[in-house]
Amino acid sequence: MASELIRAETRNLLREYFVGTSLSIIRDRFEAAGITCDEFFDPGVSGERRGLVMRYYHALDLTSWKDVKKLMRVFESVLDELEVGVEAKDQYRAGFAKEELGKFSRALRRDGFRWEDARLLAPTDLLTMENIHHAISGLDAPELNRQITRLRDSVNDDPALAVGTAKEMLETTCKTILGDCGVEVETGWDVSELLKRTRRELKLLPDDVRSAAKGAETVKRLLSNLGQVGIGLAELRNLYGSGHGRAGNTKGLSPRHARLAVGAVVTVVQFLFETHEDRKRSQIV
Repeated sequence: MASELIRAETRNLLREYFVGTSLSIIRDRFEAAGITCDEFFDPGVSGERRGLVMRYYHALDLTSWKDVKKLMRVFESVLDELEVGVEAKDQYRAGFAKEELGKFSRALRRDGFRWEDARLLAPTDLLTMENIHHAISGLDAPELNRQITRLRDSVNDDPALAVGTAKEMLETTCKTILGDCGVEVETGWDVSELLKRTRRELKLLPDDVRSAAKGAETVKRLLSNLGQVGIGLAELRNLYGSGHGRAGNTKGLSPRHARLAVGAVVTVVQFLFETHEDRKRSQIV
């Protein structure tokens, strides 16, 4: 089962903020974000305001990026309001706004979101993984969907698992595309070989670029670097990823290293699937 993209703790913080407002403000904020209220849901919490917020929450699928974007707009309205409050002349109001803004920023940051320039920004890897979901929608690839969920859940809390899963995702992607192209995958192919064969099948090797084409050398360098992702990921996984017993005093990767590895892999995976789909469409036409 896919995990929720905004944790319950973060949502509860928003709910408790609205307890200090009014029912009409709550309705205005959620409905302006395109969120409907599930009037028949019994939230099992005390207070009309808490109950109303929970009814709006219940109408959302927080494993879906489409619904998360709606809730992000509600958070943005509150964060913008707090930023204005920080500048208030009334010291009590300014102090309250500053404290609340800090709480929201820390909670959202734990979920991977950033409040910057009056906008709530989602993690790049989250956006890319959502694009992968769309890219593989026409393929029978349940394992890829499981890997996407595992990556999303582990990148901050279990970096070693995230690195190991990123390598598995790249392998699964290559096998899925090669299989869809009718290429038989040999059991001895490692991730680097799988990526090379997939690039060859999709005509993504540097030699496939016409030298006379504008920007050909730049494109060739990018395609060459594409092949290095598999090599680097395999090395990183062998050093730090899940799947190997290590000494008890071994220091692991930090979440930022895991995000770097995951970000590179999901970008490559998206590019491979989109290229594969483009090739298939051109053949149909």
